[in-house]
Amino acid sequence: VLISATGLYTYPDISVACGEPQFLDRQGDVLLNPLVIVEVLSDSTEAYDRGAKFALYQRVESLQEYVLVSQDKARVEKYLRQPGGQWLYSRTDGLEGEVSLGALGCRLPLSEVYARVQFAPSQEGAERSKD
Repeated sequence: VLISATGLYTYPDISVACGEPQFLDRQGDVLLNPLVIVEVLSDSTEAYDRGAKFALYQRVESLQEYVLVSQDKARVEKYLRQPGGQWLYSRTDGLEGEVSLGALGCRLPLSEVYARVQFAPSQEGAERSKD
């Protein structure tokens, strides 16, 4: 994704455009008009994805929803662009939860997002089992 305002390129885990995608050139590998961007959080990228990278994404006029997916627990966080440039935060926890992506007109059950994921036992649970 090209951040036109800065000239910087980012590499989201998932980007979605609805309607006609706009690309930088004929190669079709640099999207200009993402509607939704999804990042899967890892220990090495989480701070950047939440901070500087999100600040860049906020400058993409077409972007309506920014989604952060935890890799170590069933948790999806979403930022929804509001009128006036504000972003509304929401969080969904647990495999029984569901995230609404209004920009795409769909709902994502966390049970499907994490369908093949096996979470490590929590540290708290591991400590209790030692006693």
